[in-house]
Amino acid sequence: MKSLLEFKDVISGYGGARVLHGMNLRVLAGESVALIGRNGVGKTTTVNTFLGIAKLMQGTLTLIGQTPRTLHHYTAARAGISLVPQGRHIIPTLTVRENLILGSAVDRKGSWNLDKVYELFPILKERADAPGTALSGGQQQMVAIGRALMANPELLVLDEPSEGLAPVIVDELAAVLRRVHAAGTGILLIEQNYSLIKRSTDRYYVMSKGAVIEQDKMDHLTMDSLKKHVAI
Repeated sequence: MKSLLEFKDVISGYGGARVLHGMNLRVLAGESVALIGRNGVGKTTTVNTFLGIAKLMQGTLTLIGQTPRTLHHYTAARAGISLVPQGRHIIPTLTVRENLILGSAVDRKGSWNLDKVYELFPILKERADAPGTALSGGQQQMVAIGRALMANPELLVLDEPSEGLAPVIVDELAAVLRRVHAAGTGILLIEQNYSLIKRSTDRYYVMSKGAVIEQDKMDHLTMDSLKKHVAI
């Protein structure tokens, strides 16, 4: 089965500072995987490494079955990895529709288009001409997910998507992620919300001090075990 994202003994960081220390992680085609851990353990640097923001110092990084010689800010997107960033990063000067269309700039072929995103999030069609930041937090998260899907990714990476959302919106988010996964898109969910993790993923990795210290099937993750690794 094809590897969508794989870290093998990766050491990476910023300048001369190392943040990841022998990071190992793999997401295969058809999988939905969670990456969990306290703030400051290296989850964001994991993302920044395949984005080319953090420097890959040692180890091997595979993106959609390929091992790029160099990493640029566009490498992952062109390979087929889309990110829903922490904080959403909605552009306030653009409408909802325009924010969504930005996701298609990578020009990858696939089934995701505006109509399909509107089918997934009907409220975005109703608010298509509104400024992107005029929406509620939950609706802005829909825009961020829809924009990422417009790139027709093989792997959708979400960084703390439940942050600041009401429980009822988190319920809707879990249902959306299940639909996206059922449609054939792999998922890497970086998250601390137990309910969202349990309902959206099949396997999990736990990070501490820049490396994975535990991995297992999601059925084996309990609230008590999560509390050992995440400040709840």
